[in-house]
Amino acid sequence: MKKIFVGLLSLGLSGHLQANPIDLSSANLVDLSHTYSADTLYWPTSPSEFEHKELSYGRTEEGFFYSAYSLCTPEHGGTHLDAPIHFFEGRQTVDEIPLKNLILPMVVIDVSKQSAQDRNYRLTLEDIERFEADHGQIPNGSAILLRTDWDRYWPDAMGYLGDDEPGDASNLSFPSFGAEATEFLVKQRNTKLIGLDTASIDYGKSTEFPVHQIVAEANISALENLTNLKELPPTGAYIIALPMKVGGGSGAPVRVAAILPTQ
Repeated sequence: MKKIFVGLLSLGLSGHLQANPIDLSSANLVDLSHTYSADTLYWPTSPSEFEHKELSYGRTEEGFFYSAYSLCTPEHGGTHLDAPIHFFEGRQTVDEIPLKNLILPMVVIDVSKQSAQDRNYRLTLEDIERFEADHGQIPNGSAILLRTDWDRYWPDAMGYLGDDEPGDASNLSFPSFGAEATEFLVKQRNTKLIGLDTASIDYGKSTEFPVHQIVAEANISALENLTNLKELPPTGAYIIALPMKVGGGSGAPVRVAAILPTQ
């Protein structure tokens, strides 16, 4: 298989990224998406959940096998993408997001230890400073993933969300990004995409959702309910996050993959 220059996929980025070739025949690929099923978690106030109904399954009169299903899901549930329009009027819908903002070099900031001590932990500027002291300055235009290891609770709603009362989102409890840290990543590091392994880019007790508003205003999309972030290095990997191209959508299911170059 030919080598691909993944760095070239991030056209328009400034900074010190290099187009190092990654051979897909030997690179490690990590699936960062939960499977959609009857167990998929949705925001407690969602009026519906995932539906997958059989339309046909079995041998046809002509003798060949055929299967087909219908599916229905709210935009915001399971591993999904929030488009900027989700929290800021006039910003990009799902179908308007440029591919160059969905295929990016990424960094993974690990706050799993802090989150284990505090279910309501939020990423701080100090966390970013420690990360950059250990791994160098976050490259301009990267995707930023926040690792909390919260996927260990999936699909248990009580463990994952902090509450399992249908229709009530007032008692949720889980870690996420902090507003001040997000503002820094957007304005000082030109972040193009953020994501994490919890239910929201705002922590569970949030009522005003400042992180959503910050990234949406800047036309930055967000990934929620990721998994397997513990398998990723802090730097050096690339992300491919391609949502269903829903016209006018505020969000969509997304299959997210990480490409890890061989050492």
